[in-house]
Amino acid sequence: MGKSTTAGFLRQHGAQVVDTDEIARELVQPGRTALAEIQNLFGQKVISPDGQLRRDEIAKIIFADAAARKKLEAILHPKIRERWLAQIEKWKKENVALAIVIIPLLFETQAESHFEKIICVACSANAQRERLLARGWSPEQIRQRIAAQLPVEEKIARSHFVVWTEGDLQNHAAQLDRILASL
Repeated sequence: MGKSTTAGFLRQHGAQVVDTDEIARELVQPGRTALAEIQNLFGQKVISPDGQLRRDEIAKIIFADAAARKKLEAILHPKIRERWLAQIEKWKKENVALAIVIIPLLFETQAESHFEKIICVACSANAQRERLLARGWSPEQIRQRIAAQLPVEEKIARSHFVVWTEGDLQNHAAQLDRILASL
């Protein structure tokens, strides 16, 4: 939808940014407790010969089975939340003026109460499908992932601001400039 591009623009404006997708990737590195828990739950098939999480294999499992997805989320989401909450506390102590936490499943994880303002980064379903197809995802993978999330219309309705990412990068940046000016 454009979260990474938005984060880049916000960093250019001096924002401190933590991305929960990056935290999740760190948590499943070889030797980490979360990876061991995932392996115990889903078996050796989700681990590559070099000890890395096989994201493609775990995705096949969790997006085809909501109960499996909930089990994975029960392993990762508390650890991810602990990390970003700790970062927020650190920023508060440092009096950071502009701090951003990127949480793709913000509403699904009931995390919105931790934030003063929420920016929804969105695009149409067609644009989202096109972007994911360009990343090599199959139509079925796209359908499963979209089905696992709240509808974008609901996310928009629950947010303070919306950045619509179907225009060019100048338009994207201008929307963020207007939002930042209003804060």
